[in-house]
Amino acid sequence: MDAKTCIQKLQYVGVLAFATVDSDGAPQVRNISAIHYEPDAIYFFTARGKDFCRELLADGRVQVLGYTKYKEMIRLSARAVPAPEDEQRRWMDVIFAEQPYLANVYPGDTREIGVIFEIRSGEIEYFNLGVRPILRGSYAFGAGEPRAKGYEITGDCIGCGTCAAHCPQGCIEPGAPYAIRQEHCLHCGNCYEKCPVSAIRRREG
Repeated sequence: MDAKTCIQKLQYVGVLAFATVDSDGAPQVRNISAIHYEPDAIYFFTARGKDFCRELLADGRVQVLGYTKYKEMIRLSARAVPAPEDEQRRWMDVIFAEQPYLANVYPGDTREIGVIFEIRSGEIEYFNLGVRPILRGSYAFGAGEPRAKGYEITGDCIGCGTCAAHCPQGCIEPGAPYAIRQEHCLHCGNCYEKCPVSAIRRREG
């Protein structure tokens, strides 16, 4: 798995959930399908009068979530900005051509109320619950950088095996210290809570 494949899978999903934060700090989520994909960028359409647009202009941070029929979760954390003014028309025409239903929503020149936003960098997280052990990974999109998450076992480990015995996915291997196979970890925290000597810590991103 890699960032490029994750983006392709998002494209196959079609309708994606976009999460932002409003002026009161409350989470807001919308389903968006007016999206166009390029190898190095994602473009999407919204209208200037919408809260969604105002939240993006005020802050820009957005999370995009897709879930495939194969139980794969793909989450892109990024910052969206308006596409350059001289490219707005181009990408708007492309999106309307790819999504014919938009002509019914914004017929004729009413599409001019729209703004095209672009995402060029961010962090992509992949999480597949359809296999055992589960599979996860974090990848850079553009200039983005993945953050460390989950748990790790420190040198305080006494080798008792309690963590491994309580891991739902069996992804903790014996050693000095024991080690968590991060690509199979649920991030559930069961090992963290069960360790008798507090030798497990959260990974900080």
